[in-house]
Amino acid sequence: MTLRFPETFLFGTATASLQIEGGDSNNTWYEWSQAGHIKDGTHSIRACDHWQRIDADFRLHEELNSHTYRMGLEWSRIEPQEGVFSEEALNVYRREIEGLVQRRIVPLVTLYHFSLPLWFARMGGWNHPQSALYFWRFVQRVVGHLGDLVQDWITLNEPNIYLTMGYLRGEWPPGLKNATAPMFDAARRLVEAHVLAYRAIHLQRPDARVGVAHHLRIFDPTGGPLSALSAYLHERIFQDMFLQAMTRGRFIAPLGRGYPLGKEKFADFIGVNYYTRDMVRGKWGGGPLHGVLLVKKGAPVNDLGWEIYPRGLSRIITRLWKRYRLPIWITENGICDARDEVRPAYIASHLREVHRCIQAGIPVERYYHWTLLDNFEWIEGESARFGLYHNDFETQTRTLRESGRFFAQIARTRSLEVPS
Repeated sequence: MTLRFPETFLFGTATASLQIEGGDSNNTWYEWSQAGHIKDGTHSIRACDHWQRIDADFRLHEELNSHTYRMGLEWSRIEPQEGVFSEEALNVYRREIEGLVQRRIVPLVTLYHFSLPLWFARMGGWNHPQSALYFWRFVQRVVGHLGDLVQDWITLNEPNIYLTMGYLRGEWPPGLKNATAPMFDAARRLVEAHVLAYRAIHLQRPDARVGVAHHLRIFDPTGGPLSALSAYLHERIFQDMFLQAMTRGRFIAPLGRGYPLGKEKFADFIGVNYYTRDMVRGKWGGGPLHGVLLVKKGAPVNDLGWEIYPRGLSRIITRLWKRYRLPIWITENGICDARDEVRPAYIASHLREVHRCIQAGIPVERYYHWTLLDNFEWIEGESARFGLYHNDFETQTRTLRESGRFFAQIARTRSLEVPS
């Protein structure tokens, strides 16, 4: 059976600047690597050396028949010191975007993806009272330089993951553990940063499409009322409070109440980063999120132990459409699979769920596979391989995987062959 996607549907891949560029020592993840926090002992300074290989890496998109590419900008390169902007860095990004446009590849540009300039982090990062205004100034400068080439923007990537890993677990910068008050303070600053950026981008380019890449997952209770309550709290605090605030401007507890930033629309699409589901077993204690997160017994998992649960993608898409009535872009979806044994089936099963939603009349418009090539995967370092291209970090040789060939065929034909 052939599943056909609309001619307007765009296939592409996603990357983050810190994870592929290399060579930048002016950001929080450089210091985090220097301090020895990366599990496999590797370092963000190497990554994929993309900063020096931009022209050569255009072929990767061409070989995949990509219609679009989600790329990131590194704030620490563009504003290396507070209030000092690098025309050189902006011009490098401009040259990359021009190369995409010349190849008829639509750029989707992410303005913030976890790493911060050191000057910003040292003044308190997202806990600084004026942090949103600093970000607003950065966004204004970037859009002024690149906005004639870029219509589609992501302001923030996965604020919930950044806060969970950096303020509750202490595994990412700023390295705080169970710091719930600073976490919710930073959450409010991030919402404000998105709202200011949304307005700033539209002021310079009224036809822009702007959204957030939200990390969304399924929280299913294992059984019983306590587990059901815990699953509800996880869904509300981990994701719903961000969705409400960053699409409608509505603050819900524990983030706040009402519409402190205005009762407006603050998203032109909803970006969905989907990977897995958690089974939630109720348990009192453990801060604002009660309960224990488990992997369903006997479920298939990726190399990092995350459950492979394709049905969750369509469950999330359907829920978002019912609540928000906004176009949906799958801004990340992929699997850590070093041997490339599961990735083709993973892609097919998740795209089948996307197609099911399109057939139901939901405007799912894009699919970005995570990721283009193996990269520096945060605290996992170089060991967690998500790429359609295998990357030899010693030689920086990119080799197309079988899953990459499979994806290229799907993108070329906008169709997917599945068993009847």
